[in-house]
Amino acid sequence: QVQLVESGGGLVQPGGSLRLSCAASQSIFSILTMGWYRQAPGKQRELVGTIGRYGSTNYADSVKGRFTISRDNAEKTTYLQMNSLKSEDTAVYYCNVWGRSDGWGQGTQVTVSS
Repeated sequence: QVQLVESGGGLVQPGGSLRLSCAASQSIFSILTMGWYRQAPGKQRELVGTIGRYGSTNYADSVKGRFTISRDNAEKTTYLQMNSLKSEDTAVYYCNVWGRSDGWGQGTQVTVSS
């Protein structure tokens, strides 16, 4: 099955930006709908947004207008551009194939703090 590796997290001040990457192991990535998720301490994992094989996107209300998901099928990578970050965006961020319950990667930590 497709394996995924997230990267790009870090510590950022409120109002700042980060871009996360998620690299897939197989070229089948190009036909898959991908999801970005996050899990804050003590909370359940939640969906941030999705991107279809042709680039159509959907976002959670909490990130709409601040986050942008994109993909580069040739590089087998999806990206999460996060702008105007808030403290409540602090979480471990994951990507996964939309609808898949297993195959989670290690995630990448995003901490928004002054």
